[in-house]
Amino acid sequence: MFVLNKKYNIFFHFGRYLQMMRQTLGRPEKFSMYWRETMRQTNDIGIGSLVIVCLISIFIGAVAAVQFAYQLNGQLIPRYYIGYIVRDLAIIELSPTITCLVLAGKVGSNMTAEIGGMRQKEHIDAMEVMGVNTAAYLIRPKVIGALVAIPLLVTFSAYVAIIGGYLASVPTDLITDDEYVQGLRSFFVPYNVFMMYVKSVVFAFILTTVSCYQGYFVEGGSIELGQASTRSVVYSDILILLADYLIAVVLTG
Repeated sequence: MFVLNKKYNIFFHFGRYLQMMRQTLGRPEKFSMYWRETMRQTNDIGIGSLVIVCLISIFIGAVAAVQFAYQLNGQLIPRYYIGYIVRDLAIIELSPTITCLVLAGKVGSNMTAEIGGMRQKEHIDAMEVMGVNTAAYLIRPKVIGALVAIPLLVTFSAYVAIIGGYLASVPTDLITDDEYVQGLRSFFVPYNVFMMYVKSVVFAFILTTVSCYQGYFVEGGSIELGQASTRSVVYSDILILLADYLIAVVLTG
């Protein structure tokens, strides 16, 4: 039956995912070895993703400003609301969600391919024979690196999105410089920044662990590895969107 096939059984994969995370969080054998790998992963995730995050964020802010200016056309709402909406839209939703969806494709698929290649070449089996906790050594540095780098990337994304909104609205005479700055300073709620960081941490954990799971348990050859990379992106994006909804309900309820 379909539900008995472990390839499609959600309970089987969830249980195996929990076992993998229990091993991942186990006591490390050598802290110095983990420290070097964690710094490498943090650099790869953070610095390696700056360009694409910058490009996405500047257009996120620009489109939000232009679209909202279009909606305000002929309305009685003050034009400085454009800056207010761009700021809150970037902080609360667009920067954490869109950035992590993109990173699930860039960073997540790369993690799946890296760990999956080691599994196929039996590097993981060789390390396990030597008594190494492979789940902790291969996955934990990636998780820690993502939890450090991705919130910083989301912060950078929100900042660049606000700049993008400025560039799309002020030089094109949709709004004046003073009005845009007034909007940025109006109705600011620090709690929104807290929500942004909660989302970025949760999304970083999801995209990293799901991607590592797909690579750690990959079977077969290059075709299966490609399918695992695709699944890691699809599942990560679905879980990120689900978590986005649940966090919004919990933190704004």
